[in-house]
Amino acid sequence: MSLPAIFDRLRLPVIGAPLFIVSNPDLVIAQCKAGIVGSFPALNARPQTQVDEWIHQISEELAAYDRDHPDAPSAPFAVNQIVHRSNDRFEADMMSCAKYRVPIVITSLGARTELNDAVHGWGGITLHDIIDDRYARKAIEKGADGLIAVAAGAGGHAGRWSPFALVHEIRKWFDGPLALSGAIATGRAVLAATAMGADLAYIGSPFIATPEARASDEYKAGIVAGGAADIVNSDLFTGIHGNYLRDSVVAAGLDPDNLPAPGPEAMNFESASGAKAWRDIWGSGQGIGAVDKVVPTPELVARLAREYAEAKTRICG
Repeated sequence: MSLPAIFDRLRLPVIGAPLFIVSNPDLVIAQCKAGIVGSFPALNARPQTQVDEWIHQISEELAAYDRDHPDAPSAPFAVNQIVHRSNDRFEADMMSCAKYRVPIVITSLGARTELNDAVHGWGGITLHDIIDDRYARKAIEKGADGLIAVAAGAGGHAGRWSPFALVHEIRKWFDGPLALSGAIATGRAVLAATAMGADLAYIGSPFIATPEARASDEYKAGIVAGGAADIVNSDLFTGIHGNYLRDSVVAAGLDPDNLPAPGPEAMNFESASGAKAWRDIWGSGQGIGAVDKVVPTPELVARLAREYAEAKTRICG
């Protein structure tokens, strides 16, 4: 099955993953202008009314760019919605998405038929992130257009399964849009994702180390300096297993090699030193060994595109 026409503008088969706290309009706009899908979590906009402002800014700047570059228009953008019932902003954030007819809505932590119906009503598509085949089936049953398979090695909340196993199981029954997440940080890895059956690569951590990202200099430096061995997997901080930068765990006054089990306060974790998940304890995927300096988003995408083309030529001739 071919990808929906909304993806025809992509320079590279890549979605810039929505990064909690980090993604913002500057990063999204830069990603879309560079030719990949840019995205942000609705919850990054605070107060809630800022969601409307952010979507308006992104829509207007990309429309202006498209008018000036009719032969190479921008890629579409996406807004990530947390569907879990604990998200008391869900309805208001969806109203802003509807107002601007957001082209792609990425859903997490639950699937709702009414959300998919609403997005389809204004002509958009929905992609739901999942960590296993069971959740993938539920998402499609409830009307999602496509899936984001979050495999082992992804930053933040990550799956446990090998990308080979996860993609294989999904492709046995689903031929729709499929993105793959998990330690993808080079153009070669993008090509590998498509070779194993995914349509798109879902890339997050490398974009933390860009000037456009809303991350501290220390966080960006940690991404640049780190490698796979610097990633700690734990469910202590949110009650869900996730991948985090080891140095940020140490800075929070914790021993990354002897972390306790999560307590009842896991969703609102705070260390004895006052460190909180995401703000101070930083999510990161295992692919950061490929990131060796902070570079502007267009430069990062250009590097990915170059590596992708070189790998494709070497393998396919």
